[in-house]
Amino acid sequence: MEKSKETVIKIFKALSDQTRLRIYLFLVQGELCVCELMNILNMEQSRISHSLRILKEAGLVVNHREGKWIIYAVNPEIENHKIIQTLKDELKLSKQDLEKFNKCKKENTREKFRCN
Repeated sequence: MEKSKETVIKIFKALSDQTRLRIYLFLVQGELCVCELMNILNMEQSRISHSLRILKEAGLVVNHREGKWIIYAVNPEIENHKIIQTLKDELKLSKQDLEKFNKCKKENTREKFRCN
């Protein structure tokens, strides 16, 4: 199978789960750590971490360390892929999800909960 087909299959598999798709759409808005996603999604750390691992393995997200936090972001190397562009153009966070994201950033959840 061609590499591009393999990439497309990985992307579709990773985004076929509603939680992973929501996480990806949150990351399109901006970088987040696990504790911020836990707060926004009201989910356990293990579920968030598992979803992030799958997104990372598909090449959709990257992470980097900032002090004690591991910060996740959309992979800039795949951001211009046609599928990703279409996804970003067609799918948006719900109004409620966008409000949760903005509240998390405004309240500085990362510092507030001192997560790691």
